[in-house]
Amino acid sequence: MFRRAAINAALGSARAFFSSLKTWRARKEKHEAKPGKKGKQKQPFRERPPVPPRTWNKSASFYAGLWKERAEHSIMLRVWTGSCWSWLKIGALSRDIPEGYALGSPQLVRKGNRWWLHTPIEKTLEAPANVVEQIASKETRVCAVDLNLDKHLAVCSVQTVDGTILATSFIGNGTAVSGCRKQLLGRIARNRSQTGIIAENEQDNADLWAKIRHVDEQIAHLVSARIVQFAIEHEASILVFEHLGNLRPEKGTYSRRSNRKRAYWMKGRIFKYAKYKAWNAGGLITCRVNPRNTSRQCHRCHAPVIRYNEGEPVEGYTPGAALCLCPQCQMRDHADRNASLRIGQRLIERSQEPLKEKPHARSRCAMRGSKDPGVGISQDAEREGQPSLAQARQGDHANGPGTAQGGLRRMGARLSDMATTLRLHFE
Repeated sequence: MFRRAAINAALGSARAFFSSLKTWRARKEKHEAKPGKKGKQKQPFRERPPVPPRTWNKSASFYAGLWKERAEHSIMLRVWTGSCWSWLKIGALSRDIPEGYALGSPQLVRKGNRWWLHTPIEKTLEAPANVVEQIASKETRVCAVDLNLDKHLAVCSVQTVDGTILATSFIGNGTAVSGCRKQLLGRIARNRSQTGIIAENEQDNADLWAKIRHVDEQIAHLVSARIVQFAIEHEASILVFEHLGNLRPEKGTYSRRSNRKRAYWMKGRIFKYAKYKAWNAGGLITCRVNPRNTSRQCHRCHAPVIRYNEGEPVEGYTPGAALCLCPQCQMRDHADRNASLRIGQRLIERSQEPLKEKPHARSRCAMRGSKDPGVGISQDAEREGQPSLAQARQGDHANGPGTAQGGLRRMGARLSDMATTLRLHFE
């Protein structure tokens, strides 16, 4: 039974790798076949190919026959003692299982010097309609999210397809997160300047790097959970983000440049975590749109806006400023809220008039955009298969979640398990 579980896990990882490699080769061939612009040298294909995992650790499932007598606080597992196979009774912390959910086969997962017993729960439900079908109804609610680097980490707005704005939420204190990360990076830079030597194949300042990673991971989980909770509270069925694939940190000191780079990485984590949490918690579909001019256009008349800070002259466009004004329709609003509303409108425009826009440009071209606002339908969830929810089902660090797809879906998390408040603890 253990060999069967190990073989299944190995086959799944191998198929995932070769599928990613095939997709990468197709993108490379498409790029090489595309002619360059007149008078300009063609840019080389810079996307790195996928590589097999350098270390491969999987926790094999205990299939039927390897466990028995599952009770509220204990379970019998068949384990290898070093000389023979024996039944071992293990105590477990139980929790109430929601009605309609079924327990799956458990796993023993090693984390450091401890072992954790992971038991997935499953519930089979009908998959929701795709984005185009949902937006055909004027009552459909869309939750648009504008991710930022400072002040507010995320600004969410819920609106209906017919343009009615229902609610807005400002999430997180991005200034505190950025300041904490920059302080830790500054300490790393000072430590490196004192030694002048970095040992080969050895991580310097391991404790500080671990603290930076843990803070970013925790904040990404909290913010993504708050986004999903806000969308479900206001009965939204679609989450929409910007497609931010070509963000580059500006030149500056080591701590400033590294801080900005890791803030960009945290944006990607928030989108990744929100996608699978939305699917598990309420069957919400997640998609992305072109970010071109979402902060520069008015959500009422789509005219260019003036962006400024309080107490400054109302003129020009100041990136990162808090307020905005539309000279054409006299709209005054928070700049990030205006951007989130424009993101939701762009999804609605794209789905209702797909022939108006060009096909979506992948990561390096996403920021360039086309002459017409928006992109072609590319990131919408297609209902062809089940999303990859390996973390929720197996309890190990498998591949990340996929897009919401059709057929039957499984739900492995509840809304009540998510954080209800965003508290930042920095020491």
